[in-house]
Amino acid sequence: MIKAQHIGVSRGGKNTKIHALVDGLGNPIRLIFTGGEVNDSKEGVPLLEGFDLNGNAVLGDKAFGTVEILTYIRSNGGIVVIPPKSNTIDPWDCDYHHYKERHVVECFFNKLKHFRRVATRYDKRSSMFQAFAYLACVMIWLI
Repeated sequence: MIKAQHIGVSRGGKNTKIHALVDGLGNPIRLIFTGGEVNDSKEGVPLLEGFDLNGNAVLGDKAFGTVEILTYIRSNGGIVVIPPKSNTIDPWDCDYHHYKERHVVECFFNKLKHFRRVATRYDKRSSMFQAFAYLACVMIWLI
């Protein structure tokens, strides 16, 4: 991975992965950019750091079902709404009715991809790509 560009090689080719934290309405709160080869679970705790999770439900897909992330959420008073993977040795309960609200994250990424410059990664330097992604997030907040 080229550090200054956040470009990594995954099965889909060279790309940049955007890890996002959104609120209950789908508005972006925090973005972290990594190379395409970085697993989502590596950025789970950094996304949540600095936020008051006490009494709040944290929704995520199965990739965020690691011991480190679950422990962090529970130790900060959050409610875990992350389904276990099918091969998990000690699965936990998940409120699937509440889990249905995770679509707001997917809706955020859909809105973000309406900005062609973000969707196609025209910028070579990571700083320029991040700046435009943040500008797109501001536009999403204003809409």
